Amino acid sequence: MIEAILYSLAGLVGLAVGGELLVRGSVSIAQRLGVSNLVTGLVIVGFATSMPEMVASIEAALAGSPGIAWGNVVGSNLANTLLILGATALVMPIALSGTGRRDAIVALVASLGLWALTAAQIGSIWVGIGLLLGILAYIYWRYNHPHSDVGDDEDEPEAQTALTFSIVLFLGGLGLLVFGGQLLVSGAIDMARIFGVSETAIGLTVVAIGTSLPELAASIAAAVRGKPGLAIGNVVGSNIYNILLIGGATMTIAPFAIPADLLTYELALLALSAVAFLALVARAKQIGRAMGAILLIAFTANIVIAFT
Repeated sequence: MIEAILYSLAGLVGLAVGGELLVRGSVSIAQRLGVSNLVTGLVIVGFATSMPEMVASIEAALAGSPGIAWGNVVGSNLANTLLILGATALVMPIALSGTGRRDAIVALVASLGLWALTAAQIGSIWVGIGLLLGILAYIYWRYNHPHSDVGDDEDEPEAQTALTFSIVLFLGGLGLLVFGGQLLVSGAIDMARIFGVSETAIGLTVVAIGTSLPELAASIAAAVRGKPGLAIGNVVGSNIYNILLIGGATMTIAPFAIPADLLTYELALLALSAVAFLALVARAKQIGRAMGAILLIAFTANIVIAFT
């Protein structure tokens, strides 16, 4: 048991450090190459911050553990909407002004699509490719709507790092992500067997929370710095990437049907949280501490249910 826990912890550290290095390196490379802020934030940073979840899900699928792979996708989105948004609002209420409304609609449609795929028990490389085409369509749309309402308050890039050092950061981060992902999945599978819980439950909780820690830190920092659009954009963007990019890559590489046990309540909760998120960004003036507490309570309840 100790070995499984140590493997999981080491994997989480590897994913956290690797993800940070990958983001820093990729952003710096993009700046050096003269890539626009929009493309850097949307494509480069969006892809890089999704790498911990992607590596963990693909490693799990290849290891024959689709429950961990897809549990991570669903659990990461629940963590984004309930844990990250709730914790951020507790630290600093998040002012809203319609920020992220259109992207929240995309996230809701993606969540409903994932639910439908699971209910139909369709597992195919073509479904995976379709999801990947979906993320490409989303990136194309965002690129052609640069004045859309997510991330408009983002800071300008800071001092650039030497290109060689940036490449070293990028490659080092990528290596740590792969190594950390292997350790985390190995430890997670062992923990599921030791504690007698399903691999899906481990994916929904341990793996999902661990791979979402970078987004948690980023959203809290953005809210504290008075950048609500960045905090909201981080959450909704990650939710879209998780389903379309990570889900698509996972099913393309390991075309298994999404575990049916996610239909018990998790996917319904995912859709409900997406609806609630859309309602908040469309109607509310802010996400205050009271709402943050409610979101955290809902997330805690989900964790308890997952292990019962």
